Amino acid sequence: MSDQNFTTSFSLVQTPEQVFAAIINPRAWWGEGIIGETAKLDGEFIYRHGSFHVSTQKITELVSNKKVVWKIIQSELSFVSHKSEWTGTEVVFEISTKGGKTELKVTHAGLVPQFECFEACSGGWNFYLNDSLRGLIETGKGEPDPKSKSAA
Repeated sequence: MSDQNFTTSFSLVQTPEQVFAAIINPRAWWGEGIIGETAKLDGEFIYRHGSFHVSTQKITELVSNKKVVWKIIQSELSFVSHKSEWTGTEVVFEISTKGGKTELKVTHAGLVPQFECFEACSGGWNFYLNDSLRGLIETGKGEPDPKSKSAA
């Protein structure tokens, strides 16, 4: 079942330190209006995408330059019948080195094809991770939701 979780990965020339610094700054790649603590163990933050998605993430693992885990402790997705589909899932960022490059693997554990939001949520993650986060790491500029769209 774990191979059905949403997963994406890519290689970068930047250091594990640079990748880690970008991950723990989701305001620069996910949503400018994020409220809360995004860079401390046990920190909690709220992400909102208009009226479609609001979720609270708790940082349950934070290993400098290696791993970050967000547990979704509350979620409401307005566009599906089971509004709290994300609640209890985890977003896992794993940083490693291979062949002189930094590898980033991101898994949304629990976001599986059986979820009504799987297609839309996977598409969102593909953009925010493969385009926005990767852009932030490679160029210093991500493409997060603007504050007006993501603010409460």
